[in-house]
Amino acid sequence: MKLISWNVNGIRACMGKGFLEVLKELDADIFCIQETKMQEGQAEVPTEGYFQYWCSAEKKGYSGTALFTKKEPQSVSYGIGVDVHDHEGRVITAEYESFYLVNVYVPNSQNELKRLDYRMDWEENFRRYVCELDAKKPVIICGDMNVAHKEIDLKNPKTNVKNAGFTPEEREKMTLLQDAGFIDSFRYFYPDVEGIYSWWSYRFNARKNNAGWRIDYFLVSRKLEQKLEDAEILTNIMGSDHCPVTLTLRI
Repeated sequence: MKLISWNVNGIRACMGKGFLEVLKELDADIFCIQETKMQEGQAEVPTEGYFQYWCSAEKKGYSGTALFTKKEPQSVSYGIGVDVHDHEGRVITAEYESFYLVNVYVPNSQNELKRLDYRMDWEENFRRYVCELDAKKPVIICGDMNVAHKEIDLKNPKTNVKNAGFTPEEREKMTLLQDAGFIDSFRYFYPDVEGIYSWWSYRFNARKNNAGWRIDYFLVSRKLEQKLEDAEILTNIMGSDHCPVTLTLRI
């Protein structure tokens, strides 16, 4: 089974930059996107062969997630069951026969870390949510998690320690999530590989200079460890300030 996750930074804009061609070419069984920036029905997204599920923010043009899946899930739910966190379209959970898939767009702590306290509360509630699911059947978490976990995961760690996405607080929450029973699939296969990132600022020619961050993940329940086959970061695919990340497993 092949899964793809991609922060498209606005699906309507990304469709003008080849999104549908990428969707068709990659031919994933499950294709998750984040930061759709639209309400369902604002634009037609023709995904022949896929069931579509959308979770949009109440605020127009903001956040949002979507799931395209070839196999119809047994059930689909939206949010994490905590009202304060469930108005921004950040989580879609699809239940399949042998696993849950959680597509997530984690809140950004923003400039001057003005949303860091909110982010910390969100992280605690999200970890509780996925652990409750994992107690029932294995969980695959994918999406833009807005944190570079280790120094190896961004080009300039020393100058970013106090910036959103690389604060000690955010990194610790990722550590706690992995310690709760989830494998960072890319690092599982490539523990020491440097210079592979999934997001680059639009400023300062960051992508051209590969001054990036690895903030897009597939985290996999340890119960599925023996089924992992590969994880990739498709740095050659354009269309967004992020690139797609992939997971392949026998399931």
